[in-house]
Parts: sequence; structure tokens; C-alpha cells
Amino acid sequence: RTWLWLLLLLVGTLARRCRGETAFLRRAPDGSGRCTYSFTVASPDEAPCPDGSGVPELRAELAALAGRMSRLESRELGSGPRDSQQGAYGELLRAKARLEEEKGRLEREKEELARRLESSTLELSRLRATRCPPGTEGPAQPLAHATPDPGTAPRWDPQPLAYQELQSERTEVPASRLLEETALGRPGSEESAGCGELVWVGEPVVFGRADSIAGKYGVWMKDPEPVPPFTRETTWRVDAVGTEVRQLFQYEAAEQLAQGYPAKVHILPRPLESTGAVIYRGGFFFQPRRSRAVARYDLRGEAVTAEREIPGAGYHGQYPYSWGGYTDIDLAVDETGLWVIYSTEKARGAIVLSKLDPDTLEIRRSWETNIRKRGVANSFVICGTLYTVSSYSAPNATVNFAYDTATSTSRALSIPFENRFRYLSMVDYNPRERQLFAWDSFNMVTYPIRLSHA
Repeated sequence: RTWLWLLLLLVGTLARRCRGETAFLRRAPDGSGRCTYSFTVASPDEAPCPDGSGVPELRAELAALAGRMSRLESRELGSGPRDSQQGAYGELLRAKARLEEEKGRLEREKEELARRLESSTLELSRLRATRCPPGTEGPAQPLAHATPDPGTAPRWDPQPLAYQELQSERTEVPASRLLEETALGRPGSEESAGCGELVWVGEPVVFGRADSIAGKYGVWMKDPEPVPPFTRETTWRVDAVGTEVRQLFQYEAAEQLAQGYPAKVHILPRPLESTGAVIYRGGFFFQPRRSRAVARYDLRGEAVTAEREIPGAGYHGQYPYSWGGYTDIDLAVDETGLWVIYSTEKARGAIVLSKLDPDTLEIRRSWETNIRKRGVANSFVICGTLYTVSSYSAPNATVNFAYDTATSTSRALSIPFENRFRYLSMVDYNPRERQLFAWDSFNMVTYPIRLSHA
């Protein structure tokens, strides 16, 4: 120990400076468990050093050393056993780990807030552009040369080139052959104008976010042909996580949806299954839980007015999309009316597409495709053509197949489709908005689209 070396050094010095004298080290307890030290320098005749000047200084040095030794021992006794020191060190390590974990959590929250801020900024820009198009001072006015019927009028697109292309489709493209052959879309009417093939899907725009775990996946929509007292701005939402999903939330506008405060909550008489529901002509169309049926819930009368089984349709996990969610039966709406997307044992898992009467739910016509339902993440219908999405989780997915009911043929596509939040559980086309509505891991988003000439 250090104090022993100091003792030896000082004793040696003493021996050199006062030859013939003896130094005594006394150690005595002080009553508190500690010891005190003292030195005594003496000779047979108690004489000083030969030069007569060394002993007083040596005694002072020895006394100082004794005090230092006492302090060192006190410090050692007060330091506690080794296991106590190790316990304190372990506690410091645990505190450090907790701080690092808290730091990581705060960094993740910061990233999430940054994403929300970006989405809010994009939405604010979109709303400003919608209310005040470029070159105007007040609210947007309808264009003089646009078709007056609002049935398929697209929303204002702040990008001039994209808007001109949509406008040219409305004025130059004839009705599709599907409408002419089946008479399901009133051929020649303004409702059927503007159809074409999907060629582009834009980046998603976030409208709202579900706050509870029940909203990890769900469905949200607007009625393309609303009936009073509902309007084009009335927005509907269902959080689809759970075994007894009965709540249908009604919002007066999308802005109210973003705030999370519904104007009314409808309690369905039967729980629904999956995210395949749609709103159309004042009715909420859904698949009742654990059945192969489709039901119509009247939004004004708040009662089920029609229900019909889809013959041979798989249900409750027999033929879902690749992400699961009991998405065996998926409803869709386009310019021509109401559709149901499913599969059967006879079709061996391939998608079957059927056109439904929206009042009676009777099947008018069916098409069996060669697209495996489990092999795609979701699907939607535009102008009588079925489109599928390749993946529900890949950030850079694609619209990968199209099936044209007018020609009963399919073709491969590669149209980029972004899954920004990596869990796409619902995607539907709204012919009035000319947009895709989707639910992506708690987030309700829309995608702008572009159609080509027919």
C-alpha cells in the first residue's frame, strides 16, 4: 500500500539524519472502529541529533505522516465492501441503458412527427389549390366548357398539364364498349364519359390517422352518388380490427375526419367482416361476418334492406388477398355501378368478378379471370377493368395486372404504386373523385390517378 512505502521512506530518512536514535510508531484504536498513529523519536540520553537541529523537524514530519495514514485507513474503511462497489457500478450501467432507450424512443417520435408534418404540409397545399386555383382570387368557379353533369366531374387538379389531359378525356373519349354491350352504365350519358385505361398513380396524400389499435386496418370512403341528406363531402369510416366490428363512423367532411370527431356513429345490426365494404347510392354494402353473403345497409333508414349469398364464394380466410384479413369478398364501385370481387372452389382460387344490382344484390354477369387472388395484395375496378396491386408492404409496389371485362382478357402491367406506411389493407376507386382511396397502416390516404385515351 502507498502509506507503507511512505513509512519506510520516512524511517530511512530518520535513520540517516539522526543516527543512533530510534523511531517508534504507535497504533491505537480511537473507540469508533478506526485507529490513530503517532511517532516517537528517542535515544538513550534523549539527546538531539549530532548537529543539534534535526529532531524537531523529524517529529513534525512523522506526525504529519501519522495523520495521513489515519486518513487513508479511514477512507478504506468507509469505502465499503467490494460487492457494494460492484452494485453501485451495475446501477450506473442500468441507468445508462434506460437513458439510451429513452433517447431512442424520442428519436423515433421525432421521425414520426416529421412524417406527419410533411403529410400535413402536402394536404394544406392541396386544399389551398382546390379552393383557390391558380390565377383566381376567390373560390374556384366551374369551367364554362366542362360537362355540367357532376356525376363524373373530376376535382380540380392544381397541375395544369394533368388537368388538361383529364379534360380532353371527358370531351373526346367515347363510352367504353362494356357500357354499350351491357347497358349497365346508360351508354351515351354523361355518366359514362371519360373512361380509359389506368396509366399512372401518384403519391399518396394523408387525410387522417386512426389513433387506436382497432384502426391498424380499416376502410374509408365517400358516396360517388349520394342521396339526401348526405352530400359528396360526407365521409365514412370503419376501423376493422376486432371480432365484432359494428361501428360505422359518419363525418360531414374530410376535414372533420382528419380531426377525429364523427358527426354520428351508426351501429350495424350485424358485424361485418374484412375491409371490402363500399358506400353507393345511399347504401353501405358489406359482407356480414362468417358468411358468403353481401348485405345493403340503408344509411337513411338505418336498417338492412337487402342481403344475398354469392354462390360458391369463399369466405373467412378461404380465398383472401395476400395480406389476409378475411378479405375473401371485396366490393367495388366504378363508373358503371357495383361490383363484387371473390373466388370459388370451381375457379381454384382465381379472381371472379361479378356485376351486382345495387337494389336487389342480384348478380347480373360474372367473369372468371386467370389472376390468383392470394397472389395479389388488393384490387379495384375502373371503367369496367379490374386492376390488382402487387404487394401490401413493399414500399415500391406496382399495379401489376388488369382484366378488361369488355374483351375478357388480362394483361400484365408495371405502374408504380407507393405503400408509404407498409401495410395496405384497403384500396378502392371513387369515380366521382377520380381518385383511389386506401388504408395504409392506421393512415387514410388518397392517390391521384391518370387515365389514357380509350
